[in-house]
This record gives sequence, structure tokens and C-alpha cells, in this order.
Amino acid sequence: MKNALRKSFGLKIKELRLSSGMSQEEFADHCGFARSYMSRIERGGANPSLNAIGVVAEALGLGVNTLFNSMAGPMH
Repeated sequence: MKNALRKSFGLKIKELRLSSGMSQEEFADHCGFARSYMSRIERGGANPSLNAIGVVAEALGLGVNTLFNSMAGPMH
């Protein structure tokens, strides 16, 4: 379950980042993260802290609740 949640979160972040028109490197810089860390988040390989999730949501112009609500749906 925890891997599925991380993967689902990462895919949503990638989808939102791409729709914003930012490259992964631009988005990572905007968040203050290393590009390699952003890559791990998007692939579900990292388990971001609540603070990191807040930074990502803010960088996307979303609240944390909105970000998680956008992930609503069945988990695989």
C-alpha cells in the first residue's frame, strides 16, 4: 500500500508539473530541491516529508488538501 501511495502521489505531481509547462529541473529549482530528489518523488522512490509535500503543493499553486483530493480514486 505505501508504495502504491508514493507512486500515485508521484504520478500526480508529474502530471501537474507537466501541465504547468515546467521541466523537472525548473520545478525542482522552484521548490528548492535537487532535480534527483524531484525525480525520485515523481517515480515513487522517495517518501517526501510533510514539509516537502507542502512546498510542492505551494509550487503548484495548490493547497495540500486540494493536491490530495486531486488524487482521489481507486488505488491499484
